[in-house]
Amino acid sequence: MSAPVREIRLSLPHIELAAQVYGPEDGRPVLALHGWLDNAKSFARLAPKLTGLRIVALDLAGHGYSGHRPIGAGYALWDYAHDVLQAADQLGWQRFSLLGHSLGGIVATLLASAMPERIERLALIDGVVPPLGAAEEGPQRLGEALQAQQALAHKRKSVYPDIDRAVSARRHGRIAVSHEAAELLAARGLEAVAGGFSWRSDSRLTLPSPVRLSEEQALAYVQAIRCPSLLILAQEGLLVNDTALLARLGLPVQQLPGGHHLHLNDDTGAELVADCFNRFFAIP
Repeated sequence: MSAPVREIRLSLPHIELAAQVYGPEDGRPVLALHGWLDNAKSFARLAPKLTGLRIVALDLAGHGYSGHRPIGAGYALWDYAHDVLQAADQLGWQRFSLLGHSLGGIVATLLASAMPERIERLALIDGVVPPLGAAEEGPQRLGEALQAQQALAHKRKSVYPDIDRAVSARRHGRIAVSHEAAELLAARGLEAVAGGFSWRSDSRLTLPSPVRLSEEQALAYVQAIRCPSLLILAQEGLLVNDTALLARLGLPVQQLPGGHHLHLNDDTGAELVADCFNRFFAIP
């Protein structure tokens, strides 16, 4: 029988990360990476349904109970990839698999392509490559990002008078989730402040990206992946209309009903995703 979920902290050379651990100690090692502005609770429904896996679900830097990057540092995708690699080293995992949702799926894709000798399997949920951009858009994008960074010092986080208001705000956020999913994320993502509650996440996470990959760069990363891979595509998610790009990427895809957080919104979605991934991880 799998051990109950437990909390751990990983003191990396440059930052401290929090994580939740699921599954038997002798299970296949898997690092689970959540989406943007979420936290390790993103896998609270799914992880217990995955068999034979030792899942360490990280709070990515700037999220949940993990540390924030120091002043002057940022949250680039490759910085997250470095964090994940450092976490695996601290866990003593020379070879391991990646389970990523949304932003976590993007980070997992980049790491699997860059360090193929370390990654055994790549399991993705509605996330594979970052939003792409044309080369000629680069200068304007950088300018807008720099202006947003300058303005951030004058902004203050939202404060909600009670947890219910914060849960409602997350439920109806930029990427809507179910009430139950919002409650799970809030349980790990909120902190008490003067006047009520606010989200723990680093405000810098909301800054626009100063650089975007071209389609050719994204293809190069995906084509460098050497491990067995599977992308779960949510029928009402963020990628479903990118059929041409997905075809060019060439990853195995399984389409399932549900929204972007189909693995978290309800037990039905979590069961469907778990069924796919249990078969995927069981393949010799």
